[in-house]
Amino acid sequence: MSEIRELYQELILDHNRNPQNFKPLPGANHHSEGFNPLCGDHYHIYIKTDENNIIEKITFDGKGCAISKASASLMTSFLKGKTVEEAIRAFESFHDVVTGKIDPETGMAELGKLAVFAGVRDFPVRVKCASLAWHTMKAALTETETVISTE
Repeated sequence: MSEIRELYQELILDHNRNPQNFKPLPGANHHSEGFNPLCGDHYHIYIKTDENNIIEKITFDGKGCAISKASASLMTSFLKGKTVEEAIRAFESFHDVVTGKIDPETGMAELGKLAVFAGVRDFPVRVKCASLAWHTMKAALTETETVISTE
């Protein structure tokens, strides 16, 4: 088993059992809801930005498979302290890595350990699991009013 695959499995299991920032966020000034009807993943993303568009706090709650929960957990930790623009760019990079548009090695520079999710590109159904929280985060920051669906 390759080193990146082992790291992927360890991160997924750890963040599924002990998700970071897993709670509602009272006072959030951005919020969105995401749903994957294929597997039932359902999350809310809460974001509090300051007057300079820097993400002060970002949390999530809901339910879903291990991949979707781990992705949301890692995403919230990664985006804290980033600007809204940096978060949108991170979404694009993450999406390009998990869909196979760019090589994980290239994505590693911007995404760090989040690039381990590159393995889901081999399982198209799981791409939706890994990217649900990211699509929902982007919708929250761009103030998209509808429930985000990966279908």
